[in-house]
Amino acid sequence: MTQTPTCAWHPDRETWVSCSRCGAPICPNCMNQAPVGFHCPNCIAEGKRTVRQIKNRTTPVTTTIIGICVAAFLASFVFPDLWLDYGVAGVAIFEWGEYYRLVTAMFLHGGIVHIAFNMLILHQLGTQLELFLGSKKFALIYFVAGIAGSFASATFNDAYTVSVGASGAIFGLMGAYFVVAKSIRFDTSYIVGMIGLNLVIGFIVPNIDWHAHLGGLLAGAAMAGVIHKVFPSWG
Repeated sequence: MTQTPTCAWHPDRETWVSCSRCGAPICPNCMNQAPVGFHCPNCIAEGKRTVRQIKNRTTPVTTTIIGICVAAFLASFVFPDLWLDYGVAGVAIFEWGEYYRLVTAMFLHGGIVHIAFNMLILHQLGTQLELFLGSKKFALIYFVAGIAGSFASATFNDAYTVSVGASGAIFGLMGAYFVVAKSIRFDTSYIVGMIGLNLVIGFIVPNIDWHAHLGGLLAGAAMAGVIHKVFPSWG
């Protein structure tokens, strides 16, 4: 015989409705309308606490990265060989020992569409993640993912193919966003859709370095998982 669930706050009240965030059964008096379904009193209180914590925080890392990328893009009009001198290429990394390219390539872009698209996603995801994680953890994820993406590009592309862009690091933010969202029981359909769409575009559109995308994605997710292991509450 199936037992009818009761409200977690009012055990004498039967209900078949549960919190869309934590799954706790809730009665009509405990329901709080959410974008998807209803939230329980605890999740509402937790949400208000989080909002209070981040209200006065800023996103200096995201802002600085965007500023450097834009400055480097403008400088490329004056120094057109920047991408050759500082982009990722297997021969430069593994034969010439120019390991700095693993980092510098993250700040260079090949055209206005390239930088505009990357900076838009960086602003959207970076702002949210930096506010939630704090600047130090966010920067760690971003640069680990970016370097991993550059390394994957240098390893799996032709040795003389030069690759530039923040895409590896940005895919790392997507992976981290997914891990964070899962850990706090947040709807992941948005980020899964974004990851899937951008991976497909990378696979089918010519001259897109999907090796960097995939390397950054996996590294960002793994780094977020490590941080969550050390700081279970993300604090």
